[in-house]
Amino acid sequence: MRTLTGLLAPEVIQAMVGLLEAKDMSTAAHTWRVVLYTRALAEKAGLNSEELERLTVAAALHDIGKIEIPSAILQKPGKLTEDEFEIMKTHTILGHDRLLRMGEDDRVVLDLVRHHHERFDGLGYPDRLTGDRIPVAARYFAVIDSFDAMTSIRPYRKETGVGAAEKAIAELESGIRTRYCPGTVEMFVSMYRTGELGWILEYFNDNAAVPKFSGGIDVAGARKNLKG
Repeated sequence: MRTLTGLLAPEVIQAMVGLLEAKDMSTAAHTWRVVLYTRALAEKAGLNSEELERLTVAAALHDIGKIEIPSAILQKPGKLTEDEFEIMKTHTILGHDRLLRMGEDDRVVLDLVRHHHERFDGLGYPDRLTGDRIPVAARYFAVIDSFDAMTSIRPYRKETGVGAAEKAIAELESGIRTRYCPGTVEMFVSMYRTGELGWILEYFNDNAAVPKFSGGIDVAGARKNLKG
């Protein structure tokens, strides 16, 4: 089932994300937050509704390859061994290949799922792309994904909130031109400092109920309703 733009329908995406949540419950709120961060940045950049929908789907499905990663690795409370990390890294290719088998052909979706762990200096995975060779959506999403990982509950870390956010911002800025594209970090940090992203961190934390996925998320409306 697909939308008018040819993308997978929200109910299909919800079902796929549900499979991943069954293996790793920390994924639920993470998926919702990165979708909201992605749309907030895309709206700030002035992208049109079709581009917003494509990025929303891509963000929601970015970790879908983890369905095929053993639960013992996904939920391990300590640091992964070298062999375990090599297995974890395959989730980008596994997700990309799963979407291809399902008939997904949107380049934005496929590229973000495959390349969101590439690094600006070429030391990322799976294809060790560098700089501008990394698809634009994946460059921006790498910053979003990293920030959320550093500000949410994980088996190996419990700190959240403003304190965790400040540490995460410092990590993002220290990673400019090594891990991250300069412009992507600058935009994200600017939006965070002006209060345009803090509401996501506050209201969609790991203790909050997670809504169902919808391709037509209205970020401005969601923020207004929460604040009101």
